[in-house]
Amino acid sequence: MPLDQAEVSARISAAHETIARLRQEVARVVIGQHTIVDRLIIALLIRGHVLVEGLPGLAKTLLVKTLAAAIHGTFKRVQFTPDLLPADITGTQIFDPAGRTFNARLGPIFANLVLADEINRAPAKVQSALLEAMQERQVTIGDTSYPLPEPFVVIATQNPIEHEGTYALPEAQTDRFVMKLKVDYPTADEELRILGLYLDPTADAVPVQRVVPIEEIEKIARLSASVHVDERLSHYIVQIVSATRKPAEFKLGSLEPHLAYGASPRATLALAHVAKGYAFIQGRAYVVPEDVKAVAHDVLRHRLVLSYEAAAEGVTPDRIIDQILNVVAVP
Repeated sequence: MPLDQAEVSARISAAHETIARLRQEVARVVIGQHTIVDRLIIALLIRGHVLVEGLPGLAKTLLVKTLAAAIHGTFKRVQFTPDLLPADITGTQIFDPAGRTFNARLGPIFANLVLADEINRAPAKVQSALLEAMQERQVTIGDTSYPLPEPFVVIATQNPIEHEGTYALPEAQTDRFVMKLKVDYPTADEELRILGLYLDPTADAVPVQRVVPIEEIEKIARLSASVHVDERLSHYIVQIVSATRKPAEFKLGSLEPHLAYGASPRATLALAHVAKGYAFIQGRAYVVPEDVKAVAHDVLRHRLVLSYEAAAEGVTPDRIIDQILNVVAVP
């Protein structure tokens, strides 16, 4: 029997307190980066993969590892290199001389949170193996398919300043990431706190506490799916994505020379899902236009293919999204 809206609101309010404990535990170890933490929690709830772009040394690995420990989930980190093979990620078959049989040895992809470090350093054959796992949520080794654990979220990182020995991710793969997040430097106050933790000899002795069992995350994820999206909000989301494809129809003809391709229908679905997740962690049972605006850049920036003219003029996807949000009518 479906829950009425009042009961959904009450359960979401209780879940909001649970999410707050999770945020607090992660913040105890990772100083700052509150927006990134919230986006990763949303990704965990909606089972979406995330592409993270940031310079080295900004605690990307620590953040994912801490989040996994706080929900008592499994965490694996894979360093992507040009000589990496698909079997290094998915696993392979090992011959057992005693039994004269091949036994499957599962790879590091079999974890709740998988950190694909510097994903753009791996060649196409590795990317395709990862793409199957991300899309199908299973891995085929030999003639047997193995389901991946639930939840299963890939968090991939890219270094924005190093391009030697890298492979551009194909659009078909970037489209599978529900969000692309940009990690920035901490503020001076946050960096001072980081230094204080580093100089504290007892800091490493404090383990991350399991504040939310992974089974509870499963229940919260199902509850987050019940967040209501009004028909007018659905229309608003479709209008935003449509404006990336046919900007002239929204009186944005100046964007046409800068956009080679707009966002796909998968972007429409992702924008709705992420907006629902954002509303949920704010403690609301319904989506408002501000939720859509808050996550639009994260959902769309990696799905816009810009022209050479845009690159020459220094036009960025975020700037184009800003213009679209300013023009599309808010319901």
